[in-house]
Amino acid sequence: MGQEFIYKMRDKSIYLNSNVELMGIINITPDSFYDGGNYLDRDSALDRVQELVENGASIIDIGGESSRPNSDPVHINEEIKRILPVLKSMKGKFSVPVSVDTYKSEVASVALSEGADIINDISALRFDPKLPGVISDYDAGVILMHMKGTPKNMQDHPEYVNVIDEISSFLSERAEFATSSGISRDSIMIDPGIGFGKTLKHNLSILKGIDQFKQLGYPVLIGPSRKSFIGELTNKSVEERLFGTAGVVAYCTLKGVNVIRVHDVPQMKDVVNLTHSIEKAELV
Repeated sequence: MGQEFIYKMRDKSIYLNSNVELMGIINITPDSFYDGGNYLDRDSALDRVQELVENGASIIDIGGESSRPNSDPVHINEEIKRILPVLKSMKGKFSVPVSVDTYKSEVASVALSEGADIINDISALRFDPKLPGVISDYDAGVILMHMKGTPKNMQDHPEYVNVIDEISSFLSERAEFATSSGISRDSIMIDPGIGFGKTLKHNLSILKGIDQFKQLGYPVLIGPSRKSFIGELTNKSVEERLFGTAGVVAYCTLKGVNVIRVHDVPQMKDVVNLTHSIEKAELV
C-alpha cells in the first residue's frame, strides 16, 4: 500500500496516498524517443494537454529538451522558446499542477514565472548550482531523479555494486541537499530513474526494490512509459509497447508507487483503476 503525503508546490498541493496518480507527458521537442515532433506548435500542444487532463492526468509534465539516450543538450534560449508559448496559453485554463522537465535555472525561472508548479530535474540539482535557489524562491515542487552520467553517455556500460543501495543513498543525499538549499521537505518527490544509466537488469532490480525507495520517506515517482527495457523484454518497437507499459503500471500500482509518469493516460488510468479495484475488493 502507498504511504500518505501532502505534496506541496507553490499555492497547490496534492494528497498522495494508496491511490496512484498519473503524470501525463507532453514533449515539445523534435527528437523525444516516442512523441518527438508531435506537439511542436502551440495549438497541438494545448490540445494534448486538454486530452491528458480530461483522461485523468493529475499532473502535466512539459519538456523542451529530449533526455533520451545519446541526446545532445539544446541551448537555453531554444528550450525556453519551445515551452514558453504553451505555458502562457495554459494560464488560467487548467487547474492541475504543471511540471517542467529541466535542469537549467534560467529555464526554470521563466517556467515558474509563467505559472509552472514543479521542476522535474533529471540531474537532482547537480548540473546547475543556481537551480535550488530558483525553486526555493518560488516555493515550487521538485522531482529529484537518479541518473548515472548524462543523457549523452548514460548508457555507456553503466555499472553498480548494488543498484538499489546506491540509488537510495544518492536520492537521500540529494533530498538532504535540497532541504539545506531552502526547498521544503513537503515539496520533494524522488524518482529512481528507470532507463537513465541502467541496464535491463538494473531496471528490473529498481522495480523489484521499490519498497526500499519508499522507506526514504518521500513520494516516489516511476517513469516506465514505453521505455527500452520493455522493448528488450517483449521484442516490441516503441510504438508497440503499450501493453508492456500497462504491465509495469499495474505492478507499480500494487507496490504503492505514488505517481507514475506515462504517455498513454486513458489506457493507464484504466489499468490503475482496475488494479486498485481488485486490490481493495472484499471476498464474498
